[in-house]
Amino acid sequence: MYKVISQCPVCGGQLKVIKLKCDKCDTVIENDFRLNKFDYLSEQELFFTETFIRCRGNIKEVEKELKISYPTVRSRLDEVIEKLGYKSAPAPDNKKKEILDALERGEITPEEALEQMK
Repeated sequence: MYKVISQCPVCGGQLKVIKLKCDKCDTVIENDFRLNKFDYLSEQELFFTETFIRCRGNIKEVEKELKISYPTVRSRLDEVIEKLGYKSAPAPDNKKKEILDALERGEITPEEALEQMK
């Protein structure tokens, strides 16, 4: 059985389900059925969301599980939040991002990063 596609392959618009069929008795129901918000996530976004939930929202655990950096986890989380129709937290300003990137590269210590953030 195939996964329901949620986006039109021609224009990229959202698709809706209009027909359901029972495999057991062949009953068919036609109407306009709404898909779940999660059905509109890509495979990668859904995998990330499942991993995030399995890690109980612990970003450090998600980093380890997916072998990605903190900023990447935050970025993917923001993308999923927005795709589900919610507003994500405002992105940190460029200076904070630069500090976090330097910390991630090991160019500064956590103490130096905290001091620079003040």
